[in-house]
Formats: sequence, structure tokens, C-alpha cells
Amino acid sequence: MSVMTDAAADAIRAGRTSLGIEFGSTRIKACLVDADAPATVLGVGSHAWENRLEDGRWTYPLDAVWAGLQDAYAHLVGDVERRHGVRLDTVGAIGVSAMMHGYLAFDDAGELLVPFRTWRNTSTGPAAEELSALFGVNIPLRWSIAHLRQAVRDREPHIDRVAAVTTLAGYVHERLTGRRVLGVGDASGMFPIAAGTVDYDERLIARFDALAPGEIPPLRSLLPEVLPAGADAGALTAAGAALLDPTGALAAGIPLCPPEGDAGTGMVATNAVAPRTGNVSAGTSIFAMVVLERPLAAQHHELDLVTTPGGDPVAMVHCNNGASELAAWAGLFRRFAAASGTPLTDDEVFEVLLREALDGAADADGVLAYNHLAGEPIAGLTAGRPLLVRAPDSAFSLANLMRAQVYGVFGTLALGMTVLAAEGVELDRMFAHGGVFRTAGVAQRFLAAALDAPVAVGDTASEGGAWGIAVLAAFRRAVAVPAAADLGAYLDDVVFADAAASVHDPDPADVAGFARYLDRYRAGLAVEAAAVTAL
Repeated sequence: MSVMTDAAADAIRAGRTSLGIEFGSTRIKACLVDADAPATVLGVGSHAWENRLEDGRWTYPLDAVWAGLQDAYAHLVGDVERRHGVRLDTVGAIGVSAMMHGYLAFDDAGELLVPFRTWRNTSTGPAAEELSALFGVNIPLRWSIAHLRQAVRDREPHIDRVAAVTTLAGYVHERLTGRRVLGVGDASGMFPIAAGTVDYDERLIARFDALAPGEIPPLRSLLPEVLPAGADAGALTAAGAALLDPTGALAAGIPLCPPEGDAGTGMVATNAVAPRTGNVSAGTSIFAMVVLERPLAAQHHELDLVTTPGGDPVAMVHCNNGASELAAWAGLFRRFAAASGTPLTDDEVFEVLLREALDGAADADGVLAYNHLAGEPIAGLTAGRPLLVRAPDSAFSLANLMRAQVYGVFGTLALGMTVLAAEGVELDRMFAHGGVFRTAGVAQRFLAAALDAPVAVGDTASEGGAWGIAVLAAFRRAVAVPAAADLGAYLDDVVFADAAASVHDPDPADVAGFARYLDRYRAGLAVEAAAVTAL
């Protein structure tokens, strides 16, 4: 064994580690890091899962939550043993993260009242519009409070029994620890956080309660307690340990950090928690987070106002549709390669297709790709229809097709980012993470063109939020050290001090080409809307 492997094995045996678990849209990931050097990944595990459209709503069954968690953790244990020759039976700290927003409602016995409604559902329009006007703050369709209010408006039978509402991360954390809490970043996607605090806005809670007095319990009693990064969020119980590791090897008593949303872990994973920093996370959805220096001048339906895990204000441009349609095209070409007798792996297919996109015209020569599998509020769409359209005289080459597909991942995001630009919001750096950035220099280059700003991708781009929540768990373990009390300083001085990142400056030709593409993309939304109506 190498000296580094020996040091890693010692850290694992001694429990000087932190474990991050993230429930993404398509994968549940587990990531173990050295708690004293969180940039060092000691092992990973994952489990693939997919949302389902049932009775018109996007959902995941809760039994899939636990089966997937146990499988991801088991794969992590196996990976650690293969890498370091050590059986994992304890860790120093644990963190849970998941897709933000959505609706998990429980009765006073802890029983789920209706199937989990994910962020992807767009059936909350009347409630979101009502609350946005009432609060003077944009309440997007996917926010938990919009789901709750819509259920009240629709007089759904379960409302008479609702005793608690939480997010997916909050639900898993509560089952592991017995504590009904949320990190402030995740909580800020349930209900607005009061400026300068790490708690819900009491003025707005009072306005909400006045809407339907007596129909449901007071809102404050339904929502989880809010905690900042580094706070004590409880410890793993014996029942929680059995849920995570049914083999019984994992001991109870491990401290947990506050559960967070995928937006917050994305900010941590890209060291974008300070004002004038931002990040883009690309997966099933795609969103940009920009930490604000000052309040925005106006309310915008394209922007959420959320927070960092430390409680600083953030403007979020969230798009329901990210790289799923690009992945579907890659799957088509993978099957073609296999049928032709030259099988390729997923990574090899993406490498070939993304490299080919570099040879496409700067504006994709009139080829347009819409990635809308689900509704997209920023684009004014209540439902999605993936669409490929081109002018008759377009050069329909593989290069232009693939450039259009990658541009399509960033199209709706770019529409939202123009709103921030009009507000005069400035960025010193924009980081990107997600699987689409694993092929170096392609999606990163095109995102730089879409934002007309430098884009950095670090070594942790593909680990993403699972690594980010592992870092937050390490921060929870480190807060006894006074110097570690500030999350931004901890990231700068401990986590990213020696981190390597590649930075791509926007190419003027790409910027001009993407601008032409976006003009056509914006105009073509009428075609997309017609497809929703007709198909």
C-alpha cells in the first residue's frame, strides 16, 4: 500500500471521515471524504432511480428512497474496502441532501398522506400566483408552500389530517435522527426566509395563516425547524443506523449536519457561497445560483430568492428541464453504435458527441433543440414536449445537431439570467458542476458563451452535491474549532486551498452565435407551446 492509502485507511478506521448522501433526480449518491482534508474522496457509491408520472403527478415511492439509500451505501462500503482494504463500520459525521422543494405531508402519527410530489410538478399555478401577490415575493410553482396552499384551495381530503410538511432531505434526516429540522438553504425553498436571519419570515407566516384560519394547523407548527450550516442537527439513532446499513455494522451516535437541498450542496461543491460568486448545476434540472450583494430592485417570476447554507441571500434561476433530453439522444447513438457492431460506454458516447459539437456552427446553423420533458415556467410552458426543429436550408449535420442539443440544455437558463443582468447583478466567478461537464472543455465552453462570463469547472464537477453535503458534514464536525465557524472561510482555507480548476473565458464568436441561437429559441417557443396543445 502507498503512504497515502495507509493514511486514508487510518482515517477510515478512526472515524475521521464524513459521509455525504444526496438524492438526485436520477441517482442516489454516497460519498465518503477525509474529514480533516475534505477534498480527498475516499470512496463513492450510487444507485440509479427515476421519477414516475402517476395520476398526473411526478413522484418517487418512499420504499424506493430506502432501497436506493441502502444500495448506494452498500456500494460505498464495497468501494472503500476495494480501495483501502478497510471495512467501513463508523464515520465521523453524516449529511443528507436531496432535491429541493416539493411536498411531503404527514399526519400526527408520521404516516404519509399523499404520494411525494416532487419539484417537477407544475399544478400549483393558482396558489403560486396568489402567494406571490400576497407576500410581495416570487413563490414558484415547485415551492412547498405553493403545494400546501394548492391542496387547501382544492380542498383535498388529506388536508384535514396534515400535521407536518417537509422536503425529501428533511424526511430522510428525520427518519435517521428523530429530529424534524432543515438547513436554511433547503428551508428557503419551502417558505421565504426573513432578511438577515436564518428563520422563516414571521410576517409572511401570519399572512398565510390569515388566508384559511382553522382549515389547517398554524403554519409554523407544520414546518421544520431551521438551522444554519454547522449547527447540531442530531445524531444517528439505532433505528436510523439500521435503515442506512441493514447489515448492522454501522454504529449509532454519529452526528449529522443540517439536511440541505441540492442547490445548497451545489454552492458548497463549487465554493460559491460568498457575494459576487455563482454556480450552475446541470442534471435532470438545471439552475444557476448567484449570491447577492444587495436586494433586487423588483420582484421577478423568473427568479427565486433563497439562501446559502449559511443564510446569505441568493437569486436562483431554476429550470425544470436540464440534460435529460441530451442523455436521451446519447442513448439513441449508443444503441446505433451497438447495432453497428461497435459498442460504446455511456461516457464514450458523450465524449464523441460533445467533441463533435465543437465543430458545429456557432449558432448551430438554424437547428433548434427544446429539452422540455416537463413544464417550464420561465418559458411560459405548463407541460413539456421535447422538440427538434430546423430551417429547410439548415446544415443538418451531427455537429450542428449536437451543438443545438447542448445549447438547448442552457436555453431557458439563459432567458432567466438576462433578468439578473438587467438588475445589474455582477459576478466575479461562475462555477459549474454536473455530469455533462465531465467531457472537458465542451459544455463548459458553451455555458461560458450562454452567460458571456468565465466558467470554472473543478475536480469535483462530477461528484457534485454528494461531495458538497459530505463537506458540510465535515464542517459540522469541525465547528468546535473557532476558526471553522465561518463556512466561507472554511471552504477557502480548508477545502479549496489547493483545489485545481479549469477556467474557460467566453469566446466572442461563440457568444455572438449563442445570442443568435437564443433569439431563434425565444421566437420558437411559440412552436413548443403549439406542440403542447396539439400533442
